[in-house]
Amino acid sequence: MSATADISAVQAWVMATRPKTLTAAASPVLVGSGLAVAYGVFAPGPAVVALLCSFLLQIGSNLANDYYDFLKGADTEERVGPTRVTQAGLIAPEQVRLAMVLTLAAAFLLGLSLVWVGGPVVLAIGIASIVSAVAYTGGPYPLGYHGLGDVFVFLFFGLIAVAGTYYVQALAWPVEAFVAAIPVGALCTNILVVNNVRDAPQDAEVGKRTLPARLGVGFGYAQYDALQILAYGTPLAFFGWGFGPWVLLPWLSLPLALKARGRLRAETGSALNAVLGMTAGLLFVYSVLFAAGLALGAP
Repeated sequence: MSATADISAVQAWVMATRPKTLTAAASPVLVGSGLAVAYGVFAPGPAVVALLCSFLLQIGSNLANDYYDFLKGADTEERVGPTRVTQAGLIAPEQVRLAMVLTLAAAFLLGLSLVWVGGPVVLAIGIASIVSAVAYTGGPYPLGYHGLGDVFVFLFFGLIAVAGTYYVQALAWPVEAFVAAIPVGALCTNILVVNNVRDAPQDAEVGKRTLPARLGVGFGYAQYDALQILAYGTPLAFFGWGFGPWVLLPWLSLPLALKARGRLRAETGSALNAVLGMTAGLLFVYSVLFAAGLALGAP
């Protein structure tokens, strides 16, 4: 408690939003919009609304995780990850739950303007995203507790987020939008992989059956590598489709990727929090470069 005694209410709420994770919200919108620029269908209004909705969904998901992990006993005094405000006693559980509900409600209401643009399919995506944000750690079958968190992140923060961003601007679902989503989903998932590798011993004790908790941290290392390979191989598909060399810009971030990979294996416990930050930073740098490469390398 001494480490958190001087934290103000404002600081606690900022901590609850987990600002470092918000790269996972911005990145898919950047890449989807970069592809929209490449194909001459960029629409700034829907793109901005998509970005705001993405931020709200990410924050709502973070609040849900904070609340439900505390409720289920997954966050204990032995936690080595970044401070969770509910477990640390900084914010009362019922306040975190209320903030979660209000944040996700705001995402839904703001997203109604995108429904006006894109129709029922956008409404379905929005509802599914909100339900999944809660179901990740809440509900009768929490995804994150049954090794399904990785699939959830890849699907909703990768494929759906990128292709959905493109759709609300172009009103079309080209295969390129889903392929462009692959590296975003892969690197977003690697943020979760670092979390799961770090928390594997504690997760195993409390029955949170993430993949590293089930199969060992070695599996987490291999998963991290495979997702990086997937991310850095994807630009080659666009190069093959006639995009110019600009589309290979994400390869400039490869040194950062290799550094994060090495640190993942070298560190344990709370030291992996730095690798978590590096992986989130890598996602954002890669996405900015990929978005720019798509826009500049348009065929």
